[in-house]
Amino acid sequence: MFSKILYKLQTTILGGAIIVGTASVVSRLIGLLRDRLLASSFGAGDTLDVYYAAFRLPDLIFNILVLGALSSSFIPVFLEYWHKDKSNKESKKEAWQVTNSVLNLLVIGLVIIGGLIFVLTPHLMHLVVPGFSPEKQAATASLTRLMLISILFFGISNVVSGVLNSFRRFFAFSLAPIMYNVGIIFGILVLAPRWGVKGLAMGVVIGALVHLLIQLPAVWKAGFRYQWVINTAHKGVRKIGRLMVPRALGLAVVQINQLVINIIASTLRTGSVAIFNLANNLQSFPISVFGISLAISAFPVFSKAFAEKDTKGFVFHFSETFRRILFFVIPVSVTILLLRAQIVRLILGSGNFDWTDTVLTANTLGIFSLSLFAQSLIPMLARSFYAFQNTRTPVIISLISMVINVGLGIIFSLYWGISGLAVAFTIASIVNMLLLLATLRVSIGDLDDQRIIRSTFKVLFASAALGLIIQRLKYFIAPLVDMQTFLGVFLQTSIAFLVGAFVYIVVALILQCEEIDTFRNWLIKAREQLFNGTSEKRNVK
Repeated sequence: MFSKILYKLQTTILGGAIIVGTASVVSRLIGLLRDRLLASSFGAGDTLDVYYAAFRLPDLIFNILVLGALSSSFIPVFLEYWHKDKSNKESKKEAWQVTNSVLNLLVIGLVIIGGLIFVLTPHLMHLVVPGFSPEKQAATASLTRLMLISILFFGISNVVSGVLNSFRRFFAFSLAPIMYNVGIIFGILVLAPRWGVKGLAMGVVIGALVHLLIQLPAVWKAGFRYQWVINTAHKGVRKIGRLMVPRALGLAVVQINQLVINIIASTLRTGSVAIFNLANNLQSFPISVFGISLAISAFPVFSKAFAEKDTKGFVFHFSETFRRILFFVIPVSVTILLLRAQIVRLILGSGNFDWTDTVLTANTLGIFSLSLFAQSLIPMLARSFYAFQNTRTPVIISLISMVINVGLGIIFSLYWGISGLAVAFTIASIVNMLLLLATLRVSIGDLDDQRIIRSTFKVLFASAALGLIIQRLKYFIAPLVDMQTFLGVFLQTSIAFLVGAFVYIVVALILQCEEIDTFRNWLIKAREQLFNGTSEKRNVK
């Protein structure tokens, strides 16, 4: 029964998004537990500054070499070969040959470049964290070297993820991030007490390994068999390489952007690197659940539309996905903005994470919330270009947004500290989204504009009602509970949110938002299909 439900979910964009989104919710909840354990154990101080700074170089290598190949290049090319001749087994064999060649090339690249960075790490610290003391720089270098091991596991794991995404087998893929966070928590609870801050890095490596292992049975079932093949002359491998270069450059821009933020934050008060990352992790929850899950689920459909030259089909699915993201993310943005202090207190405010840390993190989170809609749309907009095998445009736009972010970050941080970095990041994200949307509109033509605009206005109106209710209830409930306790803050936050969410749904129903009707109709249809399927099975018996 479970496998049948899973199969039906994976055959539609919404169903795939539900799988990815549900697993993402679980992963993010575990991630919030991870951050709470980190914050309560170490506070926003030197240890967490070192921990988060140590991710910068491994992330730079991973994003350039791995994500550059898979997110924009591998899936469209793999599907192109897989669907080239459905009745010809040779075309499928060729697709697997491309997969093995890409996998082997990535592993070799990761070993060579990772090894080089491993040797140079101590000498790079004065560039990566110039504001850190020599002791903090040495600690950052030590953790960076340990974390470099994780990119090898992640490299292999993401090739596997690419195959599973191509076949729309999202379940094992969705479990991988959960296992990654479990590995990190194991490092916090078990390894850190014995090995100190190095135990945190060891947890990251263990998490990356489990991220890979959880997906291996599913990719084996899909038909993948490993072979030592490196066919750089193959057209498919070369095509992936060509498509990968612009995307890799774009991801390099993103990582350089993060690196510069890290550099600037290292020159501010102690704990600034930790505060920026903790606030960023909090805002990543809705982005991952709604923006990324829908983008991941829609990407194979976008790629198929390109392969079949079905522009009308692409526009239909683009508009549907775009509207769904805004329907969920805009009210969440309003909720986070109004309840930012409560959210930070509930999730992070314990142990060594003091009130000053809470205020700074809440302010940063509130600024981030203003661009949540843009950050949630960017993954889908970028994948729209990738599906059409255009990886250059997102790179150029990403470069423009990076320049804006870095320039404004340097200026604003002089006046507002860590909040200035958040303001710069927010402005750059909105510019990035608008440029991607405008460019896609010019390239494709009408993107179902009128429908998107009507839906957005309805969502904004319903979100305004939600915001009004939350703001009123927040101040009404505060005197009735003990706001100095976890229970008091939890009651204030949960009641305000639940009533606000109820009002949002009611207003959306009154305004006849298509997203509610679409989701409700999909659930009815899915239930009928499952019920009919069960009935048929019983009749056979």
